[in-house]
Amino acid sequence: MDPVTEAAEPVIADNPQESRFEILVGGERAGLARYQLRGQVLSLTHTEVDPRFQGLGLASKLARAVLDQARERGLAVLPYCPYTRSWIARHPEYTDLVPAGRRPEFRL
Repeated sequence: MDPVTEAAEPVIADNPQESRFEILVGGERAGLARYQLRGQVLSLTHTEVDPRFQGLGLASKLARAVLDQARERGLAVLPYCPYTRSWIARHPEYTDLVPAGRRPEFRL
């Protein structure tokens, strides 16, 4: 990766046509978080960061942005994605997004 790419501020955007949030660095898609939206429930199914962009904390930035948007939109979150589930476990201030009755299923 070149120094310009490393210095570029990531941009995170929802791409509802593809059912995914994307994180862009220097205009290039560096990672994504796939989801399914049914009514007011956002099921997060997969998170990935391109190997060329790993080690920059992008997955964490992506997880926080997705969960912040879910909160703003009043959505419940089901973290089927292992990365997102572990991220919520490390950031308990986001646990309330997971419906109380479903938390044991996700060990939260």
